[in-house]
Amino acid sequence: MDYRVESKNEKPWSKDAARPSLRQKLAKFSRMMDDDNQETFKNVSQKPGLQIWTINNMQMVPVPAQGFGNFFEGDCYIVLYISQNKGSGQSADIHYWIGNSSSQDEQGAAAIYVTQLDEHLGGTPVQHRETQGNESALFRGYFKNGLIYKKGGVASGFHHVDPNVYNVLRLLHVKGRKHVTAAEVEVSWNSFNNGDIFLLDMGKAIVQWNGPQSNRREKLKAVLLAQDIRDRERGGRAQIGVVEGGAERDSPELMKVMAAVLGQRSGQLKEAVPDDEPDRVQNANVRLYQVFENSGNLVVQEVATQPLTQDLLHSSDCYIADQGGSSVMVWKGKHASKLERQEALNRALGYIKAKKYPPSTSVDVMSEGGESALFKHLFKSWRDKEQTQGLGATYNVGKIAKVDQVKFDVMELHARPELAAQQRMVDDASGEVKVWRIENLELAEVNPSSYGQFYGGDCYLVLYTYQISNQQQYILYMWQGRHATQDEITACAFQAVNVDNKYNGAPVQVRVIMGKEPRHFLAIFKGKFIIFEGGTGRPGVVNPERGPRLFQVRGTNELNTKATEVPARASSLNSNDVFVLQTHHVCNLWYGKGCSGDERVMGRTMSEALSKQDKQVVMEGQEPAEFWVALGGKAPYACDKRLQREEPPHSPRLFECSNQTGCFRMTEVDDYAQSDLDEDDVMLLDTWEEIFLWVGNSANQYEIKEAWNSAQDYLRTHPAGRDPDTPIVCVKQGYEPPTFTGWFSAWDPHKWSDLSNPFFNKSPGGGGGYRAPGGPAGSPTPSNPESPSTQRAQALSPSSGGMYLDPEVLINKSPSELPQGVDPSCREDHLSDAAFENLLGTTRPDFKRLPKWRQSDLKKKAGLF
Repeated sequence: MDYRVESKNEKPWSKDAARPSLRQKLAKFSRMMDDDNQETFKNVSQKPGLQIWTINNMQMVPVPAQGFGNFFEGDCYIVLYISQNKGSGQSADIHYWIGNSSSQDEQGAAAIYVTQLDEHLGGTPVQHRETQGNESALFRGYFKNGLIYKKGGVASGFHHVDPNVYNVLRLLHVKGRKHVTAAEVEVSWNSFNNGDIFLLDMGKAIVQWNGPQSNRREKLKAVLLAQDIRDRERGGRAQIGVVEGGAERDSPELMKVMAAVLGQRSGQLKEAVPDDEPDRVQNANVRLYQVFENSGNLVVQEVATQPLTQDLLHSSDCYIADQGGSSVMVWKGKHASKLERQEALNRALGYIKAKKYPPSTSVDVMSEGGESALFKHLFKSWRDKEQTQGLGATYNVGKIAKVDQVKFDVMELHARPELAAQQRMVDDASGEVKVWRIENLELAEVNPSSYGQFYGGDCYLVLYTYQISNQQQYILYMWQGRHATQDEITACAFQAVNVDNKYNGAPVQVRVIMGKEPRHFLAIFKGKFIIFEGGTGRPGVVNPERGPRLFQVRGTNELNTKATEVPARASSLNSNDVFVLQTHHVCNLWYGKGCSGDERVMGRTMSEALSKQDKQVVMEGQEPAEFWVALGGKAPYACDKRLQREEPPHSPRLFECSNQTGCFRMTEVDDYAQSDLDEDDVMLLDTWEEIFLWVGNSANQYEIKEAWNSAQDYLRTHPAGRDPDTPIVCVKQGYEPPTFTGWFSAWDPHKWSDLSNPFFNKSPGGGGGYRAPGGPAGSPTPSNPESPSTQRAQALSPSSGGMYLDPEVLINKSPSELPQGVDPSCREDHLSDAAFENLLGTTRPDFKRLPKWRQSDLKKKAGLF
């Protein structure tokens, strides 16, 4: 069906009668921009990092760094983020943010600036449209400590943040666990509710009030936001205190401060406000439309539905990918006209209007060659131009298993977890292997002489043991035969739990479906992994006579080779592979014309494991008559060399799985890092060939169960038509293998060695408050001791007295071993200046200016964490 929108109605910014005037104004502004492009963007840096501008009198005005994360509801903003890719090259994302109270002129100007900035940067950035309260995870991820929505805007007076001004009184309503937002609300008890967190910001003092129904993660995020306000807006000179809403009597001094500002509370607080609807991780209903002009009309014509293939996109055209209304993505071909490229964003907005989607619908615009990972995930396969495979020599398994040979160096795999992840190999498969088969729903050990022989009517447990840094590591594979009974499959999972408990929960658990074996699983059987289609390997059981048997052999060395039984007929052959045909009289080795010498060697090795009969080599095209007779006669078979193409990689994606908001939800984490792994939750990492479920130590059973179900739903509903039998790997916190950690840019193996929570430690000052980590040891006393601001600051000040301690009583000590009154998260406050510089390698003022992650890193190395 075609959707046509008249050109004059394509204006996305106005609904009133003055629409033509607005359009003329923006058209004139756009022409001015074309003429003045270089001058406008001359100060735009192309170095990696974040840059923000606000629209002031139709001009781009830079926002100072200390104002990042603060957004006035009456303004529009342009946010540019440039990232340095691994190896070489950069990628850029341009966002334009629309405040709820911004004017139509500002919205139009922002959209034009975004288009012009995109052209200035070579047309490669991905453009994103963001609306207040509906920002993408990518956008929120730039502001790790949260977004703050401020009342007003340019019209009401925009001022740069002055770190020396304390004349502030506001109440911030904080929401969110992964990405926090804080909106200014009325400074009154009427704004509070039992489920959320509120920051009462009084300039020199900030009180955090935690709703009785708020959870630990929300409290932690709110503390980080309060610290961020203190450090960036108050020069680190404000004090922070925390009140637990369910235990206000424990914080009498802080409650006096709140009462002095808010008055005495009367009546009950409002009930918790439900969070937004669960994020729609994906929508399988994906449609691709071609967009073009026809007699002045915008024509949106459907081209295809999921699963999409890359060859549907032509460089001379523009396309819209509609993910069921949850997001709209525009793709601009590199040979599309300049007008079409410039109008891409407007066309997306016109399309949203034509489809009657809500104004908050996510819109992304990208050029050919600069596609986002989310866009690529909509396609069955995706190959970038001149794409290299992996890091140096890598494992690359193709659709018909063309596998590059690679020599593994186990020490390099351990030293470079990113290589282990890319190659899906935790080691060189030289560890210990133990195999059990499910027999009568119990475990029965398999004779080592039969290791590698798997029958489709059975289920197996395979325990692999290896060492990293002299520590035992375990992987427990659960192999499920295609013809096993449901009882056997259930017993396999049950017995896996028993084995896991025997090793104190240390094994990484991997579900393996017959025929979908991961690379490492194949490697541990040293080139002798054989799948028999049916039957059983149980001793004493005679499998039925099957006549000739045909096995397809794929692989180039003992680390990546397997033989799979296929129907014994000619149509099962493939010119790119080696086949073993076993009859009562002879064992034939059939070499297809497309197979390599290494594949032939592995084919012969596999034939020795299959049969002790004499081997007869049969070359494709030179088959004797008895060969075809054994297969039931000649028939067409696969011989297209295009089937040798490798399956290209996809970028990994991380999702948080949690029910802490009252309902189970999966939320994608953009630009993820190890710090995004929340020990209260289950995380799903999609690396395309495998799905990892990371289980935090404090995750509840409901989350674990739902995460497993959601992983299967995720595969089944994936718009690219993913294989539902993709291996699912269960990883427990603290037992992560390098095939998991390698997908993270930096991994600290000691991050969870001390699981004591450094947040919300009781202040040594007594007053029932809490001290936020990293806060100053004391504050100058205001001149008027009776003033409200003085009372607030005194109520929040710790009373450690500024005494210096011997470093020996602070270094590498557990919280219980520290002297009384020492905050475990701020041990450095009790060091003399000389000891501070000696241990941390920097002065105290310079340390305070470092980013939080760098401070934590130095403290860990010094034993002060």
